[in-house]
Order: sequence, then structure tokens, then C-alpha cells
Amino acid sequence: MNDGFVARVAALGQFRVDDPVAPALSRDDDHHLRAVLRAAPGETVVVTDGLGAWALAEVQSSGLRRLTPVERDPEPEPRTLYLAPLKGDRSEWAVVKATELGVATIVPLLSARVAVRFRAEARAKILARWRRLAHEASAQSRRVHYPTIGEPVTPREVPGHVGVADFGGDARWSGVNAVAIGPEGGWDDGEWGEDRHRLSLGPTVLRAETAAIAAATLLAFHGSDWRWRHEPRQMGNDESSYD
Repeated sequence: MNDGFVARVAALGQFRVDDPVAPALSRDDDHHLRAVLRAAPGETVVVTDGLGAWALAEVQSSGLRRLTPVERDPEPEPRTLYLAPLKGDRSEWAVVKATELGVATIVPLLSARVAVRFRAEARAKILARWRRLAHEASAQSRRVHYPTIGEPVTPREVPGHVGVADFGGDARWSGVNAVAIGPEGGWDDGEWGEDRHRLSLGPTVLRAETAAIAAATLLAFHGSDWRWRHEPRQMGNDESSYD
């Protein structure tokens, strides 16, 4: 972690803008800043394009004024989570938590036992909601590289280097940067080739959404950027709603 991240943590909030050089909030974000966060003139927020560029800006009576030069964070490690859509809001919860843990790409995985309707209008709505939630979670966690929500794929379309979470798999996660998580009913017989790398998530059977978070945590833990290079400090938690 760097001093820029510490500065972002200390800010009142973070907002996505088209251009951090001349930050302008959308109507909805301006309302959230003033009516929900109750920001007063003079308070500091983070503005980012979601692609790594960011700056600090001062809240004014109308609009924002950039305070610092625009900086650019290095590209994040390419950690990828292939996630089978789950019933109810459990996929959404997993998307939020994987975003907070630094996953760079989340791809819906249409495995054989997926019970969620993922076609036509339903598909578009689900993808749009996943993207919105990932953006909100990025702001809460002060990520300035927002994750990509990919288009749905089947197991046959998953690249060969991607590991598959499976009970009794390999417990060694070092060097792994992509993993597939199955649906509530698990993997269908023969869904993955015999040569596919299987990865263990521990000695117990996990619910699908718990497996997704465990996998995201293991990907993060074994990444080279999972470091904190500063003295411990007191930081509050942002309990923003993802409704």
C-alpha cells in the first residue's frame, strides 16, 4: 500500500467521474454526497475514472474543486473469479465481497447445474446490477481500478489455466490467479476435463457464496500486493448500503 491509498481512506467518500482533472459529479452522486453523506463545503472526497486515475477534490457549495494532481495507480494483479450465478441475492453479495478483496475480473459461469435464469432481458438486468454493485463496492473500499464484469461463459470456454474449486483438490494456491466456483448443486459429472487443476477450499463443504469469498481471499492472500507498509492506524468502517 502507498501514501495515496492512506489519503483516499481518510477522505469522506469516493466518486466515479469522467475526468478527474475537471471532476463533475452526476446528479445522483451529487445528491448522495450532500443529502446522504451530508458533506459540508471544505470536506475532501476522492474522484476517479475507475481506470486507475484519481485525485482528491474539495466539496464546494456547488460542485467540486480538485485539490491534488491526478495520480495513477499501477494496474492490479489479474485476479479472476468465475462465478456461477446463485439464487436470490447471494451472487450479488459475493460480487461485492470479491470486489472489496481486490478481484480484478468477475465472470458469470453458466455451469450445468445453474438454477438462475440467465437469458435475454434477465441476463442484461443481472449483469447491469453486478456492475453497479461492483462500482459501489469499489468506492467503499477505495479501489481506483474498478473490476470488470465479464460476459457469461460456459465451462468449455474457460481458459485452461483457470483452477476449479473442488472438494479434495490441491491446497497449494501459490501462483494461482484465476478460479471457478460452482453453483448450489456443485459441478456436473464430466463438466471439467481430467487435466483441469482442482483447488481445495478447506476440509468442510461450503455454501457457494462462501466458497466464492474463500477463493477471493486466497487469491488476494497469495498476491504480491497483499501488503500493508504503514504503521497501524484507527480507521472507521464504511457501512454503505448496496441495495
